[in-house]
Amino acid sequence: MNTLDLFCRVIDNYGDIGICWRLARQLHDEHGLAVRLWVDDLASFRRLRPEVDADADTQHIQGVAVRRWDARCHAAAYTAADVADIVIEFFAVDLPPAYVAAMAQCTPRPVWFNLEGLTAEDWVEGCHRLTSPHPQLPLTKHFFFPGFNERTGGLLREAGLTGQRQAFVEEAQAAPAFLQTLGVTPAEAAATTVSLFCYPFAPVAPLFAAWAAGDEAITCLVPEGVAAAAVADFLGAPAVPGAVATRGRLTVRVLPFVPQPDYDRLLWACDINLVRGEDSFVRAQWAGRPFVWHIYPQDDNLHHKKLRAFLRHYAPDPAGLNAFTLAWNGVTPAGDWSALWRDLRAAAPTIAARAVEWERQVLAHGDLAANLVAFARSLR
Repeated sequence: MNTLDLFCRVIDNYGDIGICWRLARQLHDEHGLAVRLWVDDLASFRRLRPEVDADADTQHIQGVAVRRWDARCHAAAYTAADVADIVIEFFAVDLPPAYVAAMAQCTPRPVWFNLEGLTAEDWVEGCHRLTSPHPQLPLTKHFFFPGFNERTGGLLREAGLTGQRQAFVEEAQAAPAFLQTLGVTPAEAAATTVSLFCYPFAPVAPLFAAWAAGDEAITCLVPEGVAAAAVADFLGAPAVPGAVATRGRLTVRVLPFVPQPDYDRLLWACDINLVRGEDSFVRAQWAGRPFVWHIYPQDDNLHHKKLRAFLRHYAPDPAGLNAFTLAWNGVTPAGDWSALWRDLRAAAPTIAARAVEWERQVLAHGDLAANLVAFARSLR
């Protein structure tokens, strides 16, 4: 099994392509697969990898073949020779019908995965690796769920990540030097640093007000385009890269949107990270720092169940983390943001210790890419 096709439809701007790009790169670099990544939104991809040509139909980036996935791909004809040994549809996307028909003509037939979204809910353990026969063709799809224990597929993590983070953390000047490349001044870096990556409905304005009125000097670093309205209101100016303002004890600085490796360094350099979705959520778990998750919203508040499920596994003890996270996501009334922040900061040592334990616990079951490849090869 030497080739793999990964189909990605970008819904959440950067999360979907961020996950698929990490997976594609790791499958190529660490498992020797010839990977072809089909993407319907190259402009979003370019924000993560500046070398992406948003106008190209095909291109190669770091050993991965990237193909524009548009209406022409759905209308094209395919033969068995066009089909990869492993086919992954990310989050139940619809593959081109002619491509699926060509899959049925292959001998042996490809291993077909639906790679699902991440959740800590218990039902996932019973659905991981379940099969779904095609209603007309002699094909079987396998559901593969990322997760946090041995009954799921694990989390995305590159083999060398721990060493890179340790080298960064142990070098005293690494964090301030990196932050300086983003425009952060030494005085700003000396304060409590918080990275902010959230969805537009996050209660950013009242949190900013609490920080500004507090006793602790805080520097909040916000990537361009995140919480733009609340950030612009605080700045009194457009929220463009390099914009900065200080009110009371709070300084807010807008950062340029950075490539994935630099986003990891940002997480390592900050004292607390507010993250969102799935990709930055997972990266925060590898950063070894306290973090607060802003979960992707779903109808009927289904995301509240997912959030509580994760907190039950990750943070059964630190009340400060639970209370702040639930309020940040609108699960519970916020009340006093100053009190919520004080409780979160008081719990920071406990949360930091839990982060180390959690990382060890999750890694004991392997990483997502390795587990996926091992399962695919077991099916042949």
